[in-house]
Amino acid sequence: MFDRIAPRYDLLNRLLSLGIDRGWRRSTVAVLRLPPRARVLDLATGTGDLALEICRRHPDARVLGLDPARRMLDLARRKARRAGLAGRLALVPGIAEALPVRDRCLDGLTIAFGIRNVPDRPAALREMARVLRPGARAAILELGEPRRGLLAPVARTWVRGVLPRVGGLLSGSDAYAYLADSMRAFPAPEAFAGLMEEAGLRVIETRSLALGVATLFVGTPREVGP
Repeated sequence: MFDRIAPRYDLLNRLLSLGIDRGWRRSTVAVLRLPPRARVLDLATGTGDLALEICRRHPDARVLGLDPARRMLDLARRKARRAGLAGRLALVPGIAEALPVRDRCLDGLTIAFGIRNVPDRPAALREMARVLRPGARAAILELGEPRRGLLAPVARTWVRGVLPRVGGLLSGSDAYAYLADSMRAFPAPEAFAGLMEEAGLRVIETRSLALGVATLFVGTPREVGP
């Protein structure tokens, strides 16, 4: 499905989020608090927007982007070459439940709009806890259906009605109907934060964005014995 919509993915993200997805990504990079010469993993990297943002904001960082959709990765490689960042961004196929990196070797980890699509979320969260150095941060940006607040009904109307219709019209695909359904099915922020804790990630911040349409979860691996 993601391979099919890859050519229009970036355009649709801008249109359907009214452009505010860029600000969400900047916030995601900022909460990582990366050290100099950081090694960072971006899961579900897609066309590379978040991975490239990390490279731009941290010129000495080395970034690995991982995604199962090969056409998405092809587009990410083109964008990295155009930006002159191909030497600092490696892009490889892979899944979140089996990360191709050693224990405790990363200074930061991100995943934007991807954990919702992972079949085994607890396994992916355990992998995140495994690969992060002590004190390093995982920043998880995800969409969900707003459940609280006076304007929540307006946001739900956008998610259930406008988003799938406009996305389907512009993409020629049912992918955006899936997007609305998967947002509705994603756990409430409190429940997902509980999954992070169970997987070994201590939640240090949960930030609601755009009336609850998106949430930024920040976690760090729990201390373990030798």
